[in-house]
Amino acid sequence: MKRVVLAGIGALAIVTAVSAANAADLSRQQTMPVKAPMYEAPFSWTGAYIGINGGYGFGGSTWSGGGASSAFDTGGALIGGTLGYNWQAGRTVFGLEGDADWSDINGSTSSLPCTAGSCETRNNWLATARGRIGYAFSRFMPYVTGGLAVGDIEASPPGITGVRETRAGWTVGGGGEFNISGPWSAKLEYLYVDLGKTNCAAGNCSVSTDVDSHANVVRAGLNYHF
Repeated sequence: MKRVVLAGIGALAIVTAVSAANAADLSRQQTMPVKAPMYEAPFSWTGAYIGINGGYGFGGSTWSGGGASSAFDTGGALIGGTLGYNWQAGRTVFGLEGDADWSDINGSTSSLPCTAGSCETRNNWLATARGRIGYAFSRFMPYVTGGLAVGDIEASPPGITGVRETRAGWTVGGGGEFNISGPWSAKLEYLYVDLGKTNCAAGNCSVSTDVDSHANVVRAGLNYHF
């Protein structure tokens, strides 16, 4: 009987010691300091920026003259620079942006009113001056944009002079810009560009011919914000 009592007392002592150790461990775990998440200040879109852009334009041109008309596809690469300024009010961002690109958008047709060869429409440069309105989700800003487009239309019939003229038109589109790190942001945008119509006189195009040009421009850009 005495052995049973002593065994019970020993078992009780072991259970008590284990419980006390577990309680001590739990207390230490509960009081261990927890590292606070790193604070990240919201990105402000207000200020000037400069950048580069590049992409591809695809569209069409139509030659109309002498009672005939021929429409055909055009396409080519673009690359250039960007300048802009943003004002942020709450989550709304208002901006002005200008860019100038070298362009290789071109296409050709051999249908009437072209005769004895291929007629080509080419756009060698393109510039825009646009307003932007965006909505800031902190570091990401989708936006819509529109304004003035200026570029050249070069119409080249076979064997004769043709015409090259600077035209002012319009552009509208949209995109998204994302702050990737520090002052750097990347954007992807779409613009529809219409440079209107130019006339190639009979002395330069055999018959008086109207030539128009429009393009869909998809391009990416990298900007540095001051």
